[in-house]
Amino acid sequence: MGDIDVKMKVAVQAPELSVLLVNWNTREMTLECLRSLYEETKQTRFECIVTDNGSQDGSAEAIAREFPQVRLFAEKDNHGFAGATNLQIGEVQAPMILLLNTDTVVMDGAIDKLMTFARETPEAGIWGGRTIFQDGRYNPTSCWRRITPWSAFCFASGLVKLFPESRMFNPERIDFVDGRIEEVDIVTGCLFLISREFWNKLGGFDPAFFMYGEEADLCLRAHALGARPLATPDATIIHHGGASAASRALKIIQMHGARAGLSQRHIPGIGGKFASEMLVMGAWLRKVGYGLAARLSGKSATREAADNWRIVWDKRNEWRNGPKPPQE
Repeated sequence: MGDIDVKMKVAVQAPELSVLLVNWNTREMTLECLRSLYEETKQTRFECIVTDNGSQDGSAEAIAREFPQVRLFAEKDNHGFAGATNLQIGEVQAPMILLLNTDTVVMDGAIDKLMTFARETPEAGIWGGRTIFQDGRYNPTSCWRRITPWSAFCFASGLVKLFPESRMFNPERIDFVDGRIEEVDIVTGCLFLISREFWNKLGGFDPAFFMYGEEADLCLRAHALGARPLATPDATIIHHGGASAASRALKIIQMHGARAGLSQRHIPGIGGKFASEMLVMGAWLRKVGYGLAARLSGKSATREAADNWRIVWDKRNEWRNGPKPPQE
């Protein structure tokens, strides 16, 4: 009888969801995120696993002190988001996995709502929600459509910047209309729900995508196996964004490398090469354009942008063929 009681107790306490966070020098944001996670998640039994990627800001100590219930792994090296997440999967105890960025704030039971949504739409395979900026504006990085030769041209030529709200000239953007559930190509990695079984079937993140593009690559591989990712506006979080980027130029380089890799892997034939070369053309146009604007205006912000794009252009051979982890 005692053995049965123990088994029943373990079964009752077993988590439904494993929430995974990867931290790198975002101590205060991570603490705020964890507070909101525990305050706003009342209907879902969950465990929380945090990997600290060798932070130098005392993150690991602060997390351990305030949240002893968190399973914390303090690494000496920076494995990137993809690498650290892949390491965490081996520690997961629940059948469902939620990737949650450390620079987010959970609102109004968002995770409980996302779990309910997943139970109602099992055919999706991957689920996401809606992200907003701190001031309440919609953050279009909640979810998006896959990169195509046309979308790559629109970015390179500046049409995306000129017509940010246009579906024709910004074809990757998705806006939630009238609270409608959206079928999407890609769900943001900052609020990304998937079953552990499907994750393992996909083989997890490709570690080549060190900082950006890993969720897009995973979603596109999931599409090839029949998944149809969905996003719901009912599950809403704040996403500050960019908190772990070391510099603006490095962020652009990493994002360009990711987009080049996605183009070459997931756009068939010559279209993939065209899309990645559009990134190169776009970098050159911005280097020239911002450089000219900086000489004419003399504004510090314009000079900074010119300097960033000059660096991106100078390092084009490091990113034009796909992502590479930054040098330690």
